[in-house]
Amino acid sequence: MFLRRNKKNNQQKREGVILRGKKEISLLRDANQLVAESFAALSEAIKPGVALKELDTLVTSYIKKNGAQPLYLGYKGNPPKQPPFPGVICASLNDEICHGIPNKRILKKGDIIGIDIGLRMKGFCGDSCVTFPVGKISEAAKRLLKVSEEALYEGIEEALVRRRLTNIGAAIQAHAESHGYSVVKEWGGHGVGRTLHEQPSVSHTGPGNRGPRIKPGMVFTIEPMINAGAADCELQTDGWTVKTKDGKLSAQFEHTIAITPNGPEILSKLPGSNGRYFI
Repeated sequence: MFLRRNKKNNQQKREGVILRGKKEISLLRDANQLVAESFAALSEAIKPGVALKELDTLVTSYIKKNGAQPLYLGYKGNPPKQPPFPGVICASLNDEICHGIPNKRILKKGDIIGIDIGLRMKGFCGDSCVTFPVGKISEAAKRLLKVSEEALYEGIEEALVRRRLTNIGAAIQAHAESHGYSVVKEWGGHGVGRTLHEQPSVSHTGPGNRGPRIKPGMVFTIEPMINAGAADCELQTDGWTVKTKDGKLSAQFEHTIAITPNGPEILSKLPGSNGRYFI
């Protein structure tokens, strides 16, 4: 997040992907661990009766207190006429797929809310997303959250040196569709470094065994959006919020990972944890 449309990009060549050394990955790890800490601080505040704006204020305070700067506030997307994003977090409720605005709306029991946090610390970016339950939620919503997070980890497990980048999306799509869900195709993951969006672009759908090979030193997000119904989506009049076209629920989970010779390292998790929330 912010998600860029998942289009073929002529600039996506091996020389366009920055391979990070140990020092840079350490700084990226620090930034992303602060994102994970922000989620830990936020999680207890996600309950019925709380306004989305209150969550935004809490995260803003936490980020600044720890010496980082928010990335999303004032972000200008594409096309240029799109208004600057008005929040520090993205807060996407129920049938909102991504880029929900943290306004005065009040959380209700049974909602699900996708919170996306981005920040810059010591010159490097952190980026992650978690979809939380609000109070007691339906069994159908629980299942969507579980399968969506599983799909993220299916993708992470494919992020191995010398495998094709498209294997990540193929694994995500296969897992989601095996449970009767769909994967939003319009947006994908992205490289993360000194700026929020770098190469490579990471698709969340297949087919696999195509495109560039994964190399040590790559750092990128995997952030699939899984819909309970069809994959079709539509942009709302606020210029940012994207909803499912059929009004059914959507969930998203995201991690920033670094590629190492020994496998992918999840940077956006708390030290000592496995980075998982519902599986």
